[in-house]
Amino acid sequence: QVQLVESGGGLVQAGGSLRLSCAASGRTVSSYLMGWFRQAPGKEREFVAFITRSGGTRYVDSVRGRFTISRDNAKSTVDLQMNSLKPEDTAVYYCAASSYWLSTTQDSYQYWGRGTQVTVSS
Repeated sequence: QVQLVESGGGLVQAGGSLRLSCAASGRTVSSYLMGWFRQAPGKEREFVAFITRSGGTRYVDSVRGRFTISRDNAKSTVDLQMNSLKPEDTAVYYCAASSYWLSTTQDSYQYWGRGTQVTVSS
């Protein structure tokens, strides 16, 4: 089992950057497929990015080229670097861990953090 805690959210102007971090305890992030999801007000939670055990990555089309997911196995953290932020990126961002090899479906992720708020002003 793994416990996940997100940090790094906040308020930023459009065009700015934020770096989210997810700290894992209990088991190292290298044991899981690690993902970031987000939920905007009034919307369903959606996949943002994942990183596989071997370091492969995938992104939702709306963030590809602007966001970068990375993992530090020694620190057991997974980061999401977010650049060129847009107001439509405003959401609560969640870190999640999955025992699957590849999945963009939230039902495939067994462990979740509580989320961190990202607000992008126009």
